[in-house]
Amino acid sequence: MSSAPTTQGPLVVGVDSSTQSTKVLVVDAPTGRVVARGQARHRVSTGERRESDPQEWWDALCTALEQCGQAAREASAVSIGGQQHGLVTLGKDGSPVRPALLWNDVRSALQARSLVERLGGAKVWADRVGSVPGPSFTVTKWAWLTEHEPASARATTAVRLPHDYLTERLTGLATTDRGDVSGTGWWASGPERYDEGILDMVGLDPALLPRVARPGETVGTVRGGGGLPFSKGTLVAPGTGDNAAAALGLGLRPGTPVLSLGTSGTVYAVSERRPADPTGTVAGFADARGAWLPLACTLNCTQAVDRVAELLHLNREAVDPGGSVTLLPYLDGERTPNLPHSSGVLHGLRHDTTPGQLLQAAYDGAVHSLLGALDLVLDADADRSTPLLLIGGGARGTAWQHTVQRLSGRPVQVPEAQELVALGAAAQAAGLLTEEDPSAIARRWDTARGPVLDPVERDEAALSRISGVLSDAAPLLDRAPHGE
Repeated sequence: MSSAPTTQGPLVVGVDSSTQSTKVLVVDAPTGRVVARGQARHRVSTGERRESDPQEWWDALCTALEQCGQAAREASAVSIGGQQHGLVTLGKDGSPVRPALLWNDVRSALQARSLVERLGGAKVWADRVGSVPGPSFTVTKWAWLTEHEPASARATTAVRLPHDYLTERLTGLATTDRGDVSGTGWWASGPERYDEGILDMVGLDPALLPRVARPGETVGTVRGGGGLPFSKGTLVAPGTGDNAAAALGLGLRPGTPVLSLGTSGTVYAVSERRPADPTGTVAGFADARGAWLPLACTLNCTQAVDRVAELLHLNREAVDPGGSVTLLPYLDGERTPNLPHSSGVLHGLRHDTTPGQLLQAAYDGAVHSLLGALDLVLDADADRSTPLLLIGGGARGTAWQHTVQRLSGRPVQVPEAQELVALGAAAQAAGLLTEEDPSAIARRWDTARGPVLDPVERDEAALSRISGVLSDAAPLLDRAPHGE
């Protein structure tokens, strides 16, 4: 946690407030060198509910900053990257009305389907907000809340996203950014403003929402008090959602694909074209700079594979090649493909199937979902020989790397830099000081540097087998639980 012996300065702070923990980096703005870091966990409810107390995010931020010591006190600017989609409802005193509904809480699946129909279908949604809302989207969570907990909805005087909540605690001002707000379902991506027709449809007063800051804007300064180890007057950047922050952290140029292996799996790329996929596979998010970030997301990635390894009493790397077993690891509903009621499906189990083959099948099933969306995320004229950037908690796992190589047939680059969300937030904070594009800053920091794994022949047989099982099992996977 100690500072590096020498820094060029000034220092900036980048924050990654993710699903299960908050990470903080203090970074030397000219060089990108991390001079201090901190981390603290927060709790998430289990089962169908995926909720967290926003106060725990704040407490974790304070703890992680304290671990950074004097370096945090010397920082000139700070930016918050946060988990997307979460619904934070605040009352008159600024405290949460109830725990936040997180992105991977799929209880609003029925509301999502209803909202798509009420507005006129998937194409209308894609054209207006860039995405077809599934249960991850904030608009569906608000609709669920008004239906199931109307008293909580009535008591709400402010609606925020997770990163908005933390930024507001820093500055005292209600702001968000285009990257994160584009994942709510109530922001029109063409004119880039709140869609009052959609807000009226779900009964949400636009006065309850934060102002959408411009890229590169200073949204405020850190307030005095509160026990934070910042100097009063430290500049605060708009912040953004975690995927947009990671795109900043990689210094992404258009056409370079990213596959992120975390609790959720994501595949995305920067594009200069506003996306609008009526199938709902690709979310048409904005990035944090003024361009776009078409993205596909799965709910079941490293956590699902680790659970399978745990059930088999295997180390997560203990995979075996071969076999004909197929495992669709949709353990708690899935977003891509859109099967919110699904559970895991195992097909082709035989006497000679080894535990390692079963574990490999879990990897294959998770990666298959992501690669299926890769061509939809990339522009049609993108160079298919560009290495696929592999990031996230699973990216350094040999089994993950080999699975992505085998099923993509592309070269795979594994950046050495870790905590890319926090690095991207730090680059955004640095941009306040230099008035530069944060992506250009990250490229100067050389954050994407890392080994490139050569392409191997794509395993078409495995891809075809998994697609066939998914197609055949679709009616079973889409069946709602009894009682709905």
